[in-house]
Amino acid sequence: MDTRLLRCFLAVAEEGSLTRAARRLFVSQPALTKQVRRLEDELGVGLFHRTRTGMALTDAGRALADRAPAVLAAWDDAVRETKSAARVLRVGFLASAANEATPLIIERFGQARPGWRVDMRQAAWSDPTAGLAGGDVDAALVRLPFPGMDGFRVEVLLTEPRWVVLPAAHPLADRAEIAFRDLWDEPFVAAPAETGLWRDYWLATDERDRPPRVGAVTDQPDDWLQAVANGYGVALAPASAARFYARPGVVYRPVIGVSPSQVAVAWPVDADPVVVDFVRAAVSACAPPTP
Repeated sequence: MDTRLLRCFLAVAEEGSLTRAARRLFVSQPALTKQVRRLEDELGVGLFHRTRTGMALTDAGRALADRAPAVLAAWDDAVRETKSAARVLRVGFLASAANEATPLIIERFGQARPGWRVDMRQAAWSDPTAGLAGGDVDAALVRLPFPGMDGFRVEVLLTEPRWVVLPAAHPLADRAEIAFRDLWDEPFVAAPAETGLWRDYWLATDERDRPPRVGAVTDQPDDWLQAVANGYGVALAPASAARFYARPGVVYRPVIGVSPSQVAVAWPVDADPVVVDFVRAAVSACAPPTP
């Protein structure tokens, strides 16, 4: 049994809605529907039936919903014990999160936990929690805000301005800096809709007086840059992206009138001491130097 199928089932059972469950899991609704049907096929029973208000559990579904949390909790405990025995800490990250600080974070964690190895796992922008929501990692280096962040512990590591990336031939590309209001009518390259709060933040929907225009949707840095280079839209980006994601056909410019971006370390509320040591290492590595 794939535990991902159980997590998908439980999300739908708890939310009572495929749409809300898909947002919670950062997957598309068709993909979630496919996972639920796969579980039903494996079990040979129907778990839900549709109602006017959403998805209702069948008798079989209620029986599984009663047992699934304990099954998943036992599996998560087994994974933690296995990783602990192997001395491997799983850390998720999003492209451009932490950047230059990552090697120092790993070094300081190694000093605190000799013999431990950090397994860095890059997540697509379609999962702004970088694997935390699905229990795939023990901690994550993320950009704030992300959906569901109230369910985790979060510590801000650093703050940097948001810039804009434009096609090199764009009329605004010759400016040294650009007022955000001058971008309001531009099409934007956006993250997938299921990322909710994350997508809204990088479209800066709360900092404009009209709805944004979406010219393309991507969830990987290479596709994102290609969409901008092709002229499908512009995009807000951390200032550090100009160093890490420079390429022909696009330019980065500072933006006036939009709030900065925050990089944070996020981890489960009930994390074990090894994860806490990683958090301490991250905070220490990103702390400003003492005068």
